[in-house]
Amino acid sequence: MNNKDLETLRAQINNIDNNIIELLEKRSEIVKEIGKIKREKGLSFYAPERENQIYKTLDSLKLTYMNKNSLKAIFREIMSASIKMEEPLTISYLGPEATFTHQAAIEKFGTSLYYQSEESIEDVFFDVEQDRADFGVVPIENSIEGVVNYTLDMFVNSNVKIVSEIMVDIKHNLLSKANSLSEIKTVYSHPNALGQCKSWLKKHLPNAMLLETTSTAKAAKIAAKDKTAAAISSLAASALYDLNVLAKGIEDKINNVTRFLVIGKHIPSPSGEDKTSLMFSIHDKVGALYSILKIFYDNQINLTRIESRPSKQENWSYIFYVDIDGHIESESVKRAFDNLSEVVPFVKFLGSYPKYIK
Repeated sequence: MNNKDLETLRAQINNIDNNIIELLEKRSEIVKEIGKIKREKGLSFYAPERENQIYKTLDSLKLTYMNKNSLKAIFREIMSASIKMEEPLTISYLGPEATFTHQAAIEKFGTSLYYQSEESIEDVFFDVEQDRADFGVVPIENSIEGVVNYTLDMFVNSNVKIVSEIMVDIKHNLLSKANSLSEIKTVYSHPNALGQCKSWLKKHLPNAMLLETTSTAKAAKIAAKDKTAAAISSLAASALYDLNVLAKGIEDKINNVTRFLVIGKHIPSPSGEDKTSLMFSIHDKVGALYSILKIFYDNQINLTRIESRPSKQENWSYIFYVDIDGHIESESVKRAFDNLSEVVPFVKFLGSYPKYIK
């Protein structure tokens, strides 16, 4: 292939790019009209059920050359820009910048919206409750470490709803200003990250001191100031703090996944593949929990998760958190919720939202 052939092909790409831009302009014009309708009707500017519909369409495509994950990433940014055109939303997340929660927020909402970092899960909830943010992103459970109890506890007295979920593959990396492992004397990270990389650290840095930090991103910030220090953190943190990546994927177990929740104030419409989250307490008597589980069985509802937490009202009293298949607007889920309300001292609907599509 000579230069003339290359220029001819590039000219074809330029024409295609111009067509894409023209179509995006037409799409944006329609988006602005949709934004007006949403504003007039008081509808949410973020519609996770519509988002999932688009992802399902992309999944169904038979492509020859384009990678589907790359195509989804492109549409994620198109949707992000579209939301901003309708309304420039603010997303609160458990920070600081470059944490896995920040990564989850960007994966869900793209890079066009406004993000504000908070120091605690409680602050993220308060941001949404007090309209300082339109949505919040918080961790709820990890496949290795288990449930994030503080997030569960916040739902007891909060009026926010779960509107979406995100699953993020957790990949730990060793970052440093140093150029080799032999220079490292101290390793900083969040306690969970240190625990999840214990075997790797013992094998490759047996003499290094391990120090805990409040987040993996904070660890990277500390390591950026000391050439004999390293951090277990994300690749995003390496870019943010200009750190070398000394080792990638140092977690001891694969399939390390964290589930995050998007909290807001509206209930998404049914998408066809939804989850509903509830919380309830039970009477202290024999067979109480069995009778509750039987309600889901009788209504042919699949229970996908159950957790218990102390109620903090009286000793040995517990609140149960459950995820079930289905949407609150479906007859079976609605009936189960009504049945539950008749037999328990306390029940609360936490949200119905589309199941995560990777």
